[in-house]
Amino acid sequence: MGMLQRFENRLEQAVSGAFAKAFRSAVQPVELAAALQREVDNSAQILSRNRRLVPNTFRIELSEVDHDRLVPYEQTLVTELIDLLREHAEDQHYVFAGPVSIEFEQAEDLVTGRFRVRSRAAAQVSSSVTGSNRSVRTAGAALVVNGSRHALTPPGLVVGRGSEADVRINDPGVSRRHAEFRVTSGGGGGTSVSVVDLGSTNGTLVGQERIDEAELSDGSTVRIGNTDIVVQLRGEG
Repeated sequence: MGMLQRFENRLEQAVSGAFAKAFRSAVQPVELAAALQREVDNSAQILSRNRRLVPNTFRIELSEVDHDRLVPYEQTLVTELIDLLREHAEDQHYVFAGPVSIEFEQAEDLVTGRFRVRSRAAAQVSSSVTGSNRSVRTAGAALVVNGSRHALTPPGLVVGRGSEADVRINDPGVSRRHAEFRVTSGGGGGTSVSVVDLGSTNGTLVGQERIDEAELSDGSTVRIGNTDIVVQLRGEG
């Protein structure tokens, strides 16, 4: 029995056939499952001979009619779709960038029976800096990584995948100690920030340029592995 057939059987058992009736002549769950598989296949990036990085956050856009029909079964469907993706990833030797999540969204430009899948790789981020929640509100600089803010205060922070990093990013393309963000405070209250690559395997990019060291300004984007880090120098909390 194929993976998609097993998915359909599990889903039918979970909702006692009600879901299939609700989606008669509209978007079918197996279509969503197949589309998610194609999305990870088409987005896979080679990490090594037997490992490929794939997106882990997915947004499925649906018409108003399909979205309304989906809502009562969303939790069950999301659980089954995530299980399917994990099974597919194991079979294909894929590595997710972080925890897998799927959300549904209504799109005004879609008609009944049509849908879109959007995805991105969003690594899980954590901080080992004591008191970071408080200091991030008052610091003159911060790093924004996948929606989380981390205060930048002198002398700075090391970012990487290993436990010894101040900000840990669970991205297979990030080295254990990947880069250091160095911070100095000027006499007039201003803050200066630079980034230094710490001999990482895949390098550090500022904009599109690979760097060893670079000065940063407000809004600068630093890319390590498959993760973008945005620098904020406004001191807003």
